[in-house]
Amino acid sequence: MTKNRTHYVKDAKKAVGQKVTVGGWVHDFRDLGKLKFVLLRDITGIIQVTMKKGVVSDALLAAVKLNKEDVASFGGTIKENKIAPDGVELVPDSFELLNQVERKLPVDPTGVVPSEIDIRLDHRYIDLRRKEPSLIFRTKSAAVRAFREKLTQLGFTEIQTSAITGAATEGGADVFQLQYFENKAYLVQSPQLYKQMAVIGGFDRVMMTVPVFRAEKHNTTSHLNEITQMDIEMGFADHNDAMDVLETTALHMLATVKKELGGEIEPLWGEIVVPQKIPRYAYGELVDKLNASGMEMKHGWDFTREAEKKLHELLGDELYFIYDWPTEVRAFYSMPNANNPKLCHAFDLMYRGLEISSGAKRIHLPAMLEDQLRKRGLDPHNFEFYISAFRMGAPPHAGWSIGLERFVMKLCKQENIRECMMFPRDRTRLMP
Repeated sequence: MTKNRTHYVKDAKKAVGQKVTVGGWVHDFRDLGKLKFVLLRDITGIIQVTMKKGVVSDALLAAVKLNKEDVASFGGTIKENKIAPDGVELVPDSFELLNQVERKLPVDPTGVVPSEIDIRLDHRYIDLRRKEPSLIFRTKSAAVRAFREKLTQLGFTEIQTSAITGAATEGGADVFQLQYFENKAYLVQSPQLYKQMAVIGGFDRVMMTVPVFRAEKHNTTSHLNEITQMDIEMGFADHNDAMDVLETTALHMLATVKKELGGEIEPLWGEIVVPQKIPRYAYGELVDKLNASGMEMKHGWDFTREAEKKLHELLGDELYFIYDWPTEVRAFYSMPNANNPKLCHAFDLMYRGLEISSGAKRIHLPAMLEDQLRKRGLDPHNFEFYISAFRMGAPPHAGWSIGLERFVMKLCKQENIRECMMFPRDRTRLMP
């Protein structure tokens, strides 16, 4: 690989009897004079480096003087040692100190001394060395890869769209405004318009992974002002087709994470359950269940966080869909039910008591879009930038988005979504 590393730690441990070079951070160091131990850590694990007088050279034994979190590399032979971690150790014949820690660390990478989340986020580059954050972001990587993998198998084309727009695509509220040369512009709240335009353009099935920005002045443990959305849109399809694809994709993401990282996740945060099917419940059915349980819920209300948690308890399902929502509480572009226009073909996917995805069959008829806007007291003229795309021959279509950070938050049983964004942006945090 490089002169400072021929093997990652996990691979070096399998190379008994072989010469290897490993590089990483000093997790721990013990100097007993004639015997020195280093626990060296990289992204894949920790290995014990053992230096004993008479086994290694005196020069090497004298040269190894380390502090926790110094960066070093050791070359040598992997040998079996039943009392060493994982039954193997590295007996070195070379050593290089690559960088030294120059000041006291504000966060303990071993996790023995806890730190408040704001301190850890201020020094995220150190916090990421801890086992839990490392596992969270490796989980996130596996989830995104599984998302792309399954949708590629299903015939979706990945597209990339702009994060800057000249119009507030969801009506103008809660957007970040910026100066774009001589013009006013906004950071996108959603790639909704763009993925629909791609379908109208004939791409038929598109997927995307994009940052989106919401200028909401909230301060909760389940919201951020910048998030990562995993989106799809599919032409010649309805809400049932979209839910089928979402079910297949979500289950593949869970199964992939369980297969690759379940051995690390489950001892920390519990079993990853991968059901055979995801049950589907009508909105009205769940309203009735909440009322029967003693929690007041009227038809036409959105579910509060407390209601979502209660439903998780009542249903006992890790994952479930909610469909047939009241039209008035969903986005104006959600297709009303032809037989009962008070309901629309929108849906949410819930995971462990939290909404992680939402979607709908879209309205693809311009006159119907204008009608829905007027019913909400909005002027269709202000949305002409959106409606005009549908005047050029738009097929029936449907889509959804998954909030990546929310998905990982529930999968890894984190209490705060900021744990699941490497460098989170909330109302007060702009650095690092």
